[in-house]
Order: sequence, then C-alpha cells, then structure tokens
Amino acid sequence: CVVECKDLIRANTRIFATMGRAINEVASPEAKVLVVANPANTNCLVALKEASANGRIPSKNFCALTYLDYQRAKGQIAQRLGGGGVSADRVKNVIIWGNHSETQYPDALTDGYILGDSGEKVPLRTLLSNDLEWANNDFVTTVQNRGKAVIEVRGNSSALSAAMGTADCLKTWLVTGTKDGETISMAVYNDSGYYGVKEGIVFSFPCECRGGEWFAKEGLELSEFAQEKLKVTESELLEEWEAAKGLLVENSGTTSEREIPSVETNQPRLMSRL
Repeated sequence: CVVECKDLIRANTRIFATMGRAINEVASPEAKVLVVANPANTNCLVALKEASANGRIPSKNFCALTYLDYQRAKGQIAQRLGGGGVSADRVKNVIIWGNHSETQYPDALTDGYILGDSGEKVPLRTLLSNDLEWANNDFVTTVQNRGKAVIEVRGNSSALSAAMGTADCLKTWLVTGTKDGETISMAVYNDSGYYGVKEGIVFSFPCECRGGEWFAKEGLELSEFAQEKLKVTESELLEEWEAAKGLLVENSGTTSEREIPSVETNQPRLMSRL
C-alpha cells in the first residue's frame, strides 16, 4: 500500500475504532451497519472488530459498500450488449470480488447472465464468448477505475451515485431480499474462508439476501484467471488490515476521548474510489 493509502488508513482507523466502540456500547444487537467511507472494507473491519469484541453485536451485521461497483458493472455490460436492447436491470449475478479499490475483480463470466423476456437465463460467458478480451480486460479496468474517472471529469466524487447505491443495497439486504437465484455484491466479514480467501477480512462476495441477512453464494467454479485476480485483491486487503491492526494494538486499552481527533478532523478521510 502506498504511503498516502497508509496515512488514510491510520487516520480512519482511529475514527472507525471509536465508532465501533460506540456501537458496541449503545446500539441494539440487531443493528445493521453499512460502511461507505474509504477505504471501506478496512474501515468496516475496524468498526466491526471493536463493536463485536464482546460478542454482543454479530460481525455478520456489518458490510461495506461494493453495490455501487456492482451497478456500474451491470451498466457496462448492458452498454456493451446494447445492440440487442439489453437494459442494466436484465443483467444479473455480475460479481465484484474483493476490495472496493482498483484491485477489485469485476467478474461478468463466472455467474452472470441476461434475463430474457420469457424468464430464460442466457449466460454472459455465452453472449461474450467472442468478446473475452473485453470482458477480461477493458471491462475490468473500467469498473475498477470508474470512481476515479468520475472525479477527474467532474472535479467531485459521485456522491449521489454512492447515496443511491447505499439506499439500494440496504433495501435489498434488509427489506426486499434477492429474488431466487439472484445475487448482489456485498463486502462482508469472511469468517468461513469462502473461495479460499483468508478468513478475518472484509471481502466482497456474491451474496443472497433473505430475512434481513446476507448469505455468501458458494459453489461457483472459478477460472484460473479469476483465482489470480482474487489473490491480488486479497493481498491488498491483508496489507491494509496489517496497517490498521498495528494502530489498534498501539492504542489498545489506552485510547481516551482526549486522543480522538477534533471535530474538524474527525471525519472519514476519503480516497478517490467512489
């Protein structure tokens, strides 16, 4: 992780550790937490570690936002297949794996499909069989860097898109659930080593939602290419967590309100990822 990234992690670790302890002290055990501020996965992990330290609030009640990346991926595919009248709403089960950063792996081919007019499911690996160069390269990098591209063009982050993605994620997670056979992407606490990813980090997986809970979809067969991409983003997340964990250890049992940043600086420091 570059110096700038580590500085941001250091600043935000103090903030999200404080938030996590506050959640543990006063929130309901049924409280659900969605972290948006970057680095979102690691901020989420810091907060949930502090909030669930005594087991009162389950780590499963936390997630970080990769739903916006998921929506962007769907939009890119719909645009690519636009000649056939495909809308983004018909693009299903595209997956964002890993970190909400430039190392994430937007995956159209493993489980993605187009939902036809009669309910038939046409796999994206079939529709894109002659366009694999795009699916494995341009598509991936476009989604990975979309937030940065928006900031460069507009001079501001895509805050409204993030807000809409947050609302849609919460609605699916807590209210409507996913339809049978459908998934969304959520960065969740990996306590089961899904797809060989190291346990103990917040990692984006394909998730089904029902009854106000998320369930990582298991059993998907990953290509060698996909497995390599997962390792890259896993490595970054482990590096981020090491940086954050070091600060938590430094301040373990010693942090007081006097050590918490002032109001002017006590806001999540943002990276150019939205």
